[in-house]
Amino acid sequence: MTNNKRIRLRQTEKTDLEHFFLFQLNEEANYLAAFTSKDPTDKTDYFEKWTKLLDDPKINIRTILDNETVVGSIVKFEIEGQAEISYWLDKSFWGKGIATMALKEFLIIENTRPIFGRVAFDNLGSQKVLEKCRFIKTGVDKGFSNARQAEIEEFIYKLA
Repeated sequence: MTNNKRIRLRQTEKTDLEHFFLFQLNEEANYLAAFTSKDPTDKTDYFEKWTKLLDDPKINIRTILDNETVVGSIVKFEIEGQAEISYWLDKSFWGKGIATMALKEFLIIENTRPIFGRVAFDNLGSQKVLEKCRFIKTGVDKGFSNARQAEIEEFIYKLA
């Protein structure tokens, strides 16, 4: 449990996907996340992708709750053998420290190290979350952002 007893993580259930889908429809959130699906409004595609993730034992997905309200998700997955972290919070809960509390709690549950986080160069909020959780900026990469329809820089963070 985090210091703030309102915030807790639980195993993600298929019923949570409806919340997650709605959260990622927010244009500002999509823009800041940058590396999103080609069509965030395609609900069928979204549910197919997330259902596969839920069924994959190598992927650790938790639902973030604030006073029992679903407010976001956090996930550990692997790309080319490297563990990566990703999280998404409903925009109405930004700026309240919830993402930081959730990530700190998740890092107790998920002890794979090293673990990496990638964030768009201008997503200052997410950069602060990673830094507060002792991730160190280790590099810069470029990738195509579906949300921006352009190649942008992303910062790579690492927790050893």
